[in-house]
Amino acid sequence: MGLLKMGMIGGGAGSFIGDVHRKAASIDGMITLVCGAFSSTEEKSLASAEALGIPKNRAYGSFEEMIKKEALLPEEERMDFVAIVTPNHMHFPPAKMALEHGFHVICDKPMTLTLDEAQELENIVESSQKVFALTHNYTGYPMVKQAKAMISKGDLGIIRKVNVQYLQGWLSTAVEKTGQKQASWRVDPKKSGIGGALGDIGTHAENLVEYITGTQIEELAADLSAFGEGRTLDDDGNILLRFKNGAKGTMTFSQIATGEENNLGVKIYGTKGSLEWYQENPNELIARWLEQPKQIFTPGGNGGYPEASDYVRIPAGHPEGYLEGFATIYRSFAKELINIKNGQSMAKKFDFPTVKDGTRGMKFIYAAVKSSSDNAKWVKI
Repeated sequence: MGLLKMGMIGGGAGSFIGDVHRKAASIDGMITLVCGAFSSTEEKSLASAEALGIPKNRAYGSFEEMIKKEALLPEEERMDFVAIVTPNHMHFPPAKMALEHGFHVICDKPMTLTLDEAQELENIVESSQKVFALTHNYTGYPMVKQAKAMISKGDLGIIRKVNVQYLQGWLSTAVEKTGQKQASWRVDPKKSGIGGALGDIGTHAENLVEYITGTQIEELAADLSAFGEGRTLDDDGNILLRFKNGAKGTMTFSQIATGEENNLGVKIYGTKGSLEWYQENPNELIARWLEQPKQIFTPGGNGGYPEASDYVRIPAGHPEGYLEGFATIYRSFAKELINIKNGQSMAKKFDFPTVKDGTRGMKFIYAAVKSSSDNAKWVKI
């Protein structure tokens, strides 16, 4: 039925994540960018649109203008959905307006600035009958999907212990004071919300373990710290976890772990075996068993589950990574939209994070902040 038409909010000149989304959306040949409001400043937005080859009549000075004018276009011309790639404080307003004007939405994480916004947005998505996807991109890796499938089929037995880490070092110095755009808004509570590293990367760790294990964090005890001089938001955290199925776990995340780049990793231990996966080596999923040799699964390799191989784009031995993880979410989201265009029901058939995952993430942030402010007291999510 032709390419799905994407509009973008945010992601203009100097934006790292906007470029990531544009590249990821184009990988599978199902989506094309047709319009955008790329900056909160009209001049910058129009300049970014010109640089991206967007026609002048589809370049907008604000998201409000874009949504209103796109809604007036004939169905065969207007955008099918919006991608929101702004700082956290500007997720909710355009998402709400887009949904209420009949557009589907794909949004960067964390979903909103506040928990109240998240809960309101969940209600809006439900009443609008539109599709909402959240780009927790690490769930798009084939070996993450393999891990999820193995656990859901009972290969590991009963899950008893979970360790997850997300370690970065890019805020080890006060880069926010040098004009570094990505740092400056992340350390600002008005733009980032009540969580710093907690919201930026802790929510990835939370989402990843809940996605893979199929169970949710029920209770946590958090110790959050702001080591950077003058910072009010956390840049480091350690959390004890209790899961609904009875498993126990730990989470450690940091953006002041000097020398670390993007060290996201998870270990999951069951009664029959365990799994281990690292984002910096995404093509390997390590399995250890009670009475069998250690196994290493790879995308497209022997022993791979269909749940994983369905998401492999290239021959075995060729790594797929960060961009492809985003692309997997875009592809699943696009397939859902195509089904709807073909008159099929709204029932979610494809694997991508939803508005409910976004609300879970916000509840996790609020519980962790509450726990840490009360000397790591146990708090239920």
